[in-house]
Amino acid sequence: MASQSIARHWIDGAWVDAQERFESVNPATGEVIGSYTEATEVEAAQAVAAAVKAFREADWRGNRRLRAKALNEMADRFEARSGDLIEVLALENGKVKPEAEFEVSMVPSKLRFYAAVALTDFGRAVETSPGRYTTTLREPAGVAGIIAPWNSPIVLFVRSLAPALAAGCTAVGKLPGFTAQTNTRMCEIFSEVKSLPRGVVNVFTETHSAGARVLIESPDVPVISLTGSSKTGQAIMAACAKNMKRFGGELGGKTPVLLFDDADLDKALPKVEKALTVFAGQFCMTGSRLLVHRPILDSVRARLAARFEALKVGPASDPLSEMGPMINVANVQRVESMVEAAIAAGARVAVRGGPVREGPLAKGAFYRPTLLEISSHSIPIAQEEVFGPVLVMQAFDTEEEAVALANNSEYGLAASIWSSDVDRPLRIARQIEAGTVWINNWAVIYDETEEGGYKQSGVGRLNGVSAIDDFLEYRTLIHEVDLRATRE
Repeated sequence: MASQSIARHWIDGAWVDAQERFESVNPATGEVIGSYTEATEVEAAQAVAAAVKAFREADWRGNRRLRAKALNEMADRFEARSGDLIEVLALENGKVKPEAEFEVSMVPSKLRFYAAVALTDFGRAVETSPGRYTTTLREPAGVAGIIAPWNSPIVLFVRSLAPALAAGCTAVGKLPGFTAQTNTRMCEIFSEVKSLPRGVVNVFTETHSAGARVLIESPDVPVISLTGSSKTGQAIMAACAKNMKRFGGELGGKTPVLLFDDADLDKALPKVEKALTVFAGQFCMTGSRLLVHRPILDSVRARLAARFEALKVGPASDPLSEMGPMINVANVQRVESMVEAAIAAGARVAVRGGPVREGPLAKGAFYRPTLLEISSHSIPIAQEEVFGPVLVMQAFDTEEEAVALANNSEYGLAASIWSSDVDRPLRIARQIEAGTVWINNWAVIYDETEEGGYKQSGVGRLNGVSAIDDFLEYRTLIHEVDLRATRE
């Protein structure tokens, strides 16, 4: 990628600029790598108008074979451009290369899965009484507004886009300014999909929220799909009520990891480390709460401390880097303030990571992993989503206490249970208030199985066949036939 690339919006099959320009920055070095124009209400309204026109006029909403063809072609183009996407994502987002490869690799199969859903989704028909036939059709809701975050902009945008397109909706995406160059690379792929009608997919980039407000307030956008924070979800849901919009999305998380004394620590602890450090802790499923059976607490503390202290933090350009930077220095400072407040409130330091302030990494947004030990789960660091590599650890004595601590959260996105007992993990998993529970593993996600949260962690489900439901309306047709024989 050129050092000064210019990112633009993709609206109605054309590249669109706006007036206000911002810099794209490499979070590992602080260097400017390009620029982008900030969308306004004008560009957002243009995108909505294009999507509305495509929904009404294009051969899209009623042609499931066209939708399947376009989704499969899109998958092919993402595969062909994967190397380019990995490079720009690692440069602009800060992910180390294996993590950038992981994100990009999830996209083609997701598109192909929903291409299949487009062909196999169906309504139902029944003769409700003699001569009375009732047919229920599942039809696209209209324009889908998709708001995706900067932490995994490619896969999290496609995770909402693919079921929306499979349903027959057209789409307007609001993507973050922090990943403007990555957004543009995705839009280049959309522009290469020959079977995709003009105006079906539209994307604008913004750091602020002027364009997002257009999506949320427009009566022409009946569906909003969000991946973001719980507070943002609450605000959008409230705004959507005015037009009775459908809202679905995956929101915040505070994933508990339960380690029992019969857990295989040689297998568990590398996963616990990754659960904290993947994407520098900027992941809705980050394993940020570690609940440890007291008999193994000392061993877990010592072994995790050694792992965290040995972790190589560095830029994606260094193939030896195991964890990249956070998205920017402002977020480093935010996380550090949370850690300082937790220590002042009584959290004990097992590993004091924090901002890298010396050496070549000091120019970037690097934050070394931190391990805090707590005795009260009510402390804010155990309740609030940190969105950074900070792990809080607390001991428990009984299975009942472990479950109570795991559920002592307003979030309920995911959880992880580690035990070699045959019955215990399944017994506990049924009691954990979370949409996904892994047993002796973490962050195993499949296109064909639903993903989403309980409580403040979301509404509806993404992934799996259920994801399409957010983008559909039901229409019931009742047809009465006279079954009596016609007399000559």
